[in-house]
Amino acid sequence: MAIEGPLRELGIHDVFQLLDLSRKTGVLRISSEMRGDEGLVFFDGGRVIEARIRSTALTVDALLLQAGRITEADIERARARQAKSRTPKPMIDLLVEIGAITQKELDRQLRLQLESAVFELMSWHEGFFSFEERPREELPRDIRISVSTESLLMEGARRIDEWSRIAEVVPDAGVVPDLAPSETGREGATLDLLPHEWQVLTMIDGARDLRGIAAALRRDEFEIAKIAYGLATTGILTIRRPERLTPAPERESIETRLAAARRLMRAGRHTEAVEELKRAMQAEPQVPRVHLDYAFAAARAGDFPAARSSWEQFLRLAPGDAAASTVQQALAAVTQLQQLVEAHVNG
Repeated sequence: MAIEGPLRELGIHDVFQLLDLSRKTGVLRISSEMRGDEGLVFFDGGRVIEARIRSTALTVDALLLQAGRITEADIERARARQAKSRTPKPMIDLLVEIGAITQKELDRQLRLQLESAVFELMSWHEGFFSFEERPREELPRDIRISVSTESLLMEGARRIDEWSRIAEVVPDAGVVPDLAPSETGREGATLDLLPHEWQVLTMIDGARDLRGIAAALRRDEFEIAKIAYGLATTGILTIRRPERLTPAPERESIETRLAAARRLMRAGRHTEAVEELKRAMQAEPQVPRVHLDYAFAAARAGDFPAARSSWEQFLRLAPGDAAASTVQQALAAVTQLQQLVEAHVNG
């Protein structure tokens, strides 16, 4: 039986607890229109075995490189060994073989990656979730870790408590950081910051919020919020709420965007059409036609998870629309395609 609903009615912590207590096996899909993002969490007997967020998904070797655990030279050495091997092996196994990283450290990094995705999803308070039960053989095959859902919930609660302590300065990831004025800030030459703090500083432009910075850096929102808090309390940054935009575009402008997107689609400029429709969707999130056009544009651009999410939202908003049957066919086709791809990759 499917378990689904809006996060405003059943929080993500409650969903995790339900799946843990009932020892469910399958995949939890969480979509957020506000973020234009989607996450997947795979459960096996109530335990979490894999979690990923579309906007921050990285291959394991890229993750290890970003974390500074391996170097580009290590990857090149692993690729050279892979090219000579008669039996193909995953890149991460080759990195262990050549001594670039120990198995223990690899397992730790994989767990950190899973936890980061889960804790990010736990911070989403709007959106829609759906859980689909699946037999164990249909889950991702190359599973290397399994984490107790109870431990994730406990750590998630600790993070909420920690965020409450920084909330006076950083209430949420929607705030915008600015460099402090020179008379109250620090001279750049005297700053003694860690690499990840410098990385955040380079992303500050006075317009991007912490959520946008986290997405651009492919980092955890909570982690970025803590860095911003530290920089703000030492006088390097100021934190403010984003300026309110002018009133939402009137219906004519939405129709104009839809028309412009269709012209881009006809010209084969699918990525540009997706961006145009994404802006329309942010301005009018409850207009079914916007979701319909966005879904087909995303599918043409090859982003099938985004297409699926918007087709499903279209059906929720307009189940009796004349296009509903076409959307149902599209969803079935995407599901079949994803199953075929997974079967090929895992076969």
